[in-house]
Amino acid sequence: MIRKNERFLTQIYAFLDFLTIQVVFLISWWLKFVSNYIPNVETLPIGDYAIWSIVYGVIIVGVGFNIGLYTPKRKKRFADEAFKVVQVHMISIFMLLSLLFFFKAVHISRSYLMIFFVGSICFISIYRYIVKGSLKRLREKGFNKQYVLILGAGTLGRRFYENLNHHPELGFEVVGFLDDYTANHERKHMHYKPIIGTIDELEDIVQRILIDEVIIALPLEAHLKFGHIVSVCEKAGVRTLIIPDYFDILPSKPHFDNFAGMPLINVRDIPLDEMSNRTLKRSFDLLFSFCALLITSPLLILIAIGIKMTSSGPIIFKQERVGLGRRKFMMYKFRTMKVLADDSSNTKWTTENDPRRTKFGTFLRKTSLDELPQFFNVLFGHMSVVGPRPERPYFVEQFKEEIPKYMVKHHIRPGITGWAQSNGLRGDTSIEDRIKHDIFYIENWSFLFDIKIIWKTILNGFFNKNAY
Repeated sequence: MIRKNERFLTQIYAFLDFLTIQVVFLISWWLKFVSNYIPNVETLPIGDYAIWSIVYGVIIVGVGFNIGLYTPKRKKRFADEAFKVVQVHMISIFMLLSLLFFFKAVHISRSYLMIFFVGSICFISIYRYIVKGSLKRLREKGFNKQYVLILGAGTLGRRFYENLNHHPELGFEVVGFLDDYTANHERKHMHYKPIIGTIDELEDIVQRILIDEVIIALPLEAHLKFGHIVSVCEKAGVRTLIIPDYFDILPSKPHFDNFAGMPLINVRDIPLDEMSNRTLKRSFDLLFSFCALLITSPLLILIAIGIKMTSSGPIIFKQERVGLGRRKFMMYKFRTMKVLADDSSNTKWTTENDPRRTKFGTFLRKTSLDELPQFFNVLFGHMSVVGPRPERPYFVEQFKEEIPKYMVKHHIRPGITGWAQSNGLRGDTSIEDRIKHDIFYIENWSFLFDIKIIWKTILNGFFNKNAY
């Protein structure tokens, strides 16, 4: 049954949001009117501002309840929660400005409102991040658990059980399985939770045992039972979730469309298919790349001189890669190898102690400095700062036959760094693992996710032990 502590936590969140806004009001007032950090003219008394601060807090809580800011977020990423916080504040500030206009409160400082608005978003996001992290640690220690019953002890149910065990921070505990074919599963899979009954015993079990969620992991041939199962769970006040028997072909975050009044599952929903997301990402790419090239320009000159002094040949090495929409482009790098008459770099991997490398080139590869010219690829639109690493056409043709879903990576622009690379999957590492990380990134893209990857890349350093 749905836990009372979830409702209590929702109320606490609403109260803390309101309280945080009042704290931000005091900080904003001090910055604008007391600290002398910001030029100020005579303004209204603090009491007039305090009234509107309380009004804004009430609006925030009201809008938050209406658009789902206070729904349980145990299974959600913080990025989704942060986006919702910004969304709530955008709606609320327009409502506040409308009220200020209606009541002719024209003397309220606009710069104060800006400080107050930005501060509220930042402070609420920070405290929610801290609370979310603290709750995860408590759940890992066994507190605030929710109890799950899995219907179906076959491959689907056992796989869900194994995946759930990999995420103790979610705080879910499986109480057992229900299955009509007990004899087929019990002896073979004793290391799983026990089968405590059959599907027909569900109604009795949810009355006797504390269950928060029922997971339906039954094969397609059992779909006629789904309606009765959902009805029993809803009668008992238990949440019901269905794992489709064909989930292997679905993305990690399925998107539901509506067509002719019928719900449809979009098999490959990509956030960057939306124009607003593409525009945001492209704008960030242009700004970040321009700044990166400007800041590193002295280093670029030194590297160019180093290449010329240590080996003969061009400074920039150009190589054909496959990018967005399977279109080919020339990717730029600083040259790290000797210029050979029979250049087989398009069809061969670089190996450890490769005789083609120059000494200076080895240093550039190990430090990833040879990748810096790719910021020009970003400016030209061939690449993004963050995305799956592009591969040579020869290997793309090879991998698309050998590795499932390999070609999905070409739905977005390739990147200088990516989710796989920031997790150490660089150079001579598993292609299968890289693709899994790339697909996760493609299906779960957000602007904050890009920032996280860039930050993680910087923190992990640019030295790559797998780069040859």
